[in-house]
Amino acid sequence: MSHTHLSTHELDLERKWVINVNKNDFNYVESSKKLNKEQIRPSLTYWKDAWRRLKKNKMAMAGMIGVILIVSIAIFGPMLSSYNYSDQITDFSNTPPRMEIYEIEEGTYVFLSAQYRLFIVTEGGEIVERLSQTGSDIANRIYTYDNHGEPVYLDYSARLDPDADIDFMLTYKGVSTTERFDKVWNRTFLLGSDNLGRDVLTRVMYGARISLTVALVATVVNLLIGVTYGAFSGLEGGKVDNIMMRIVDIINSIPLLLYVILLMVLIDDRGLWTIVITLGSVYWVGMARLVRGQVLGLKEQEYVLAARTIGVKRGKIISRHLIPNAMGPILVSMTMMIPTAVFTESFLSFIGLGISAPQASWGTLANDALGALSVYPYQLMVPSLAIALTMLSFNFLGDGLRSALDPRLRKG
Repeated sequence: MSHTHLSTHELDLERKWVINVNKNDFNYVESSKKLNKEQIRPSLTYWKDAWRRLKKNKMAMAGMIGVILIVSIAIFGPMLSSYNYSDQITDFSNTPPRMEIYEIEEGTYVFLSAQYRLFIVTEGGEIVERLSQTGSDIANRIYTYDNHGEPVYLDYSARLDPDADIDFMLTYKGVSTTERFDKVWNRTFLLGSDNLGRDVLTRVMYGARISLTVALVATVVNLLIGVTYGAFSGLEGGKVDNIMMRIVDIINSIPLLLYVILLMVLIDDRGLWTIVITLGSVYWVGMARLVRGQVLGLKEQEYVLAARTIGVKRGKIISRHLIPNAMGPILVSMTMMIPTAVFTESFLSFIGLGISAPQASWGTLANDALGALSVYPYQLMVPSLAIALTMLSFNFLGDGLRSALDPRLRKG
């Protein structure tokens, strides 16, 4: 372009935009290190994407950790315990998880239970023996215990004085004490003992086995009966579907408690297998309804129509095409049904229609603890917390699976 027609001002502006470029001022990238302009993210399968979404859900992961811990405790916990669920040490009955101990002489510690039982314990909280009561003065509220020939006096007379600051006084070899030495954990029974001297922790771990066994059976029955029944009903449609669903309605209309009572009359037994048969006979109806609804939408897809056109058998269509594509809702439903099965088993055992003594069940433990709730609340709190934590863990996991597997509920 000629500058003859440009003014001096225009020439100055043009010179400002002229940049002298030297190739030695740049570091050039080698050809082998050059990247494509279009970066493609590695593809994820349906299940990998669901796992990625599930890991982002903190509550779901907490529920998964809780489920793993509960299953591990149920399987391995009783193996590590030195007691069986039916072992009884009647002398050590109703000992709480935490004990207030008193030093009656140097190196000798005692624990006084709510039933006025006096125990020799170690400084660390291990119960050594129970002292036998040799006498009682009801009028003066003084009780006498024998410690290998030496009397130990328990004096409650201070309670008669409204101005007294102490509840009782322990006297041994002429030396009296009223101050608590320490409050320690019960090393003999970590979660206390029941009214027959059985270890509450061991019985709770055995109760976890029973509850998870019932949940496992309910899950297997859901897979074998509910999924197959619902898939076949949805695929056939028409009159067959109508008849099969009316059967489901009839089964679902009868209360579960009535089923249990009828089965107990027929089987003449009250135990784990009665509950297993009861849940196995009715728990699949909810799964059948769910799978039928999924199949009704899937069977109109092109791949199902193509399979039916070329003569693929119904069983293969159900197992190869319909059930795999409905597996997401099936897994979610199964996860949410497990805590319901656990609660149902606990409820039936609580009202006396489930596991019979001496077997340990969370519902049975809760029922046994009702009579002494005001005195020994830990006996009810331990199985109740076990039921609550199990239900919460499975519900959190199920809710997370629903968000991860259901495309309509996905959030990033």
